[in-house]
Amino acid sequence: MSGAATVLLVLALVIVWGGLVLSIVAISRKPERTDYPAGGVDDDREGDAPGIRDT
Repeated sequence: MSGAATVLLVLALVIVWGGLVLSIVAISRKPERTDYPAGGVDDDREGDAPGIRDT
């Protein structure tokens, strides 16, 4: 393997594995968003769904 190929291989490995490590660290620091607005009210209307058409 030539020197240029080795350098590119190491560079690609650093980019891929570094991105993975960075993503894991970012998710472990702030696992869930807390700035979402309040949710709506759930209503259980099973019978009001549109009919299934077999065409």
